[in-house]
Amino acid sequence: MNLRRDVFQAIADPTRRAILLLVASQTMTAGAIASNFDTARPTVSKHLQILTECELLEQNQNGREIYYLINAKKMKEVADFIEPFRKMWDDRFNKLEVIMKKYKTKK
Repeated sequence: MNLRRDVFQAIADPTRRAILLLVASQTMTAGAIASNFDTARPTVSKHLQILTECELLEQNQNGREIYYLINAKKMKEVADFIEPFRKMWDDRFNKLEVIMKKYKTKK
């Protein structure tokens, strides 16, 4: 069975988000990534597989080593999708702040 992974399911996992943060600053091998976690290397490899299937990470082979790097284009797509929600919540919190300031001045 060919399972198609969803980007948002992939980033819902805290370990995968941590991997994305690690790889965002530099390309890394699976071993280098795994050394940052207290889990078994096959577990980290599975996370890398999921992130690669979702196109959040790209693989670049250099000799025998495979380096993982962030796919900035795909991350921008995710950020663009989330942006309207961020703006909506910012507006709501700003309105709440105004209400709370008015409430405090009435006391």
